[in-house]
Amino acid sequence: MGSETPLPKWASTPCIMGIDEAGRGPVLGPMVYGCLYCARSYQKTLATLNFADSKTLKEEKREELFENLKADESIGWSVDVIDPRELSAKMLKKNKVNLNEISHDSAIGLINRVLNMGVLLTVVYLDTVGDADKYRIKLSERFPSIKFVVAKKADSLYPVVSGASIVAKVTRDRALREWVLEETSENMHRSFGSGYPGDPETKAWLAHHKHTIFGFPTLVRFSWGTCTSYYKDMVEVLWESDKVDEDVGYGSSQKQLKLSNVGFGKAAKRKIEEIESSGKGRCKFFHSRKLEQLTHF
Repeated sequence: MGSETPLPKWASTPCIMGIDEAGRGPVLGPMVYGCLYCARSYQKTLATLNFADSKTLKEEKREELFENLKADESIGWSVDVIDPRELSAKMLKKNKVNLNEISHDSAIGLINRVLNMGVLLTVVYLDTVGDADKYRIKLSERFPSIKFVVAKKADSLYPVVSGASIVAKVTRDRALREWVLEETSENMHRSFGSGYPGDPETKAWLAHHKHTIFGFPTLVRFSWGTCTSYYKDMVEVLWESDKVDEDVGYGSSQKQLKLSNVGFGKAAKRKIEEIESSGKGRCKFFHSRKLEQLTHF
């Protein structure tokens, strides 16, 4: 059922929720946070639905389980899809936001979304990001009425987190399959492998799709260390600035800004921040975080 479906009766009884992510490590594509929630009274039934850590399941099984949970009226779910451009923008902006903070913010956003829908959350289970105790304290201070269970490998310990893992993984897989390459360069193709830095097919795709001036396609998280080795082949770019830059000094109304690594200079960072603030840095498959984030009962 879609997000406009009236709140089911079970949502006003004490509920549990699991949260997990997919795509934290890849150099390609979005990172997706997913959640799954249900009444506490449904917890035993949930354990019989064969949910497991999505990484241990074949794609066909994940798809089957995802369709099953979508059809289950006793389960609700939601996702947060974080575009690769947004990840790089936040990690490279002047006031940097690291991946752990991005992950925390995404999880907090999902909790807020479900609470705002009127679901009575009493317990939330999460896979840890960073120090488990510090993460639990941070969440407890933010949501004092909710008990938080933060644990390593939570997706293999708690069925509600296993279900969230499946929601996140299937959503990311589908996003990659449906990804529209915006760039129009010749000889572009979609054989990019798993997207993980160690995948030879992914490495070959990055090497083939780097541009000496414009860098990488928007599918790439260009802030990842994996991309660093490719910048030595790119040209040095000089940006004309009609105002004094803080790093260049004073005394002239026009300065040249050197951009040694394409995509990492201040002008590029400003452009990335503009994209982020305008909301245009979101994954095209989902159109925008606001319009197409999926929330279902």
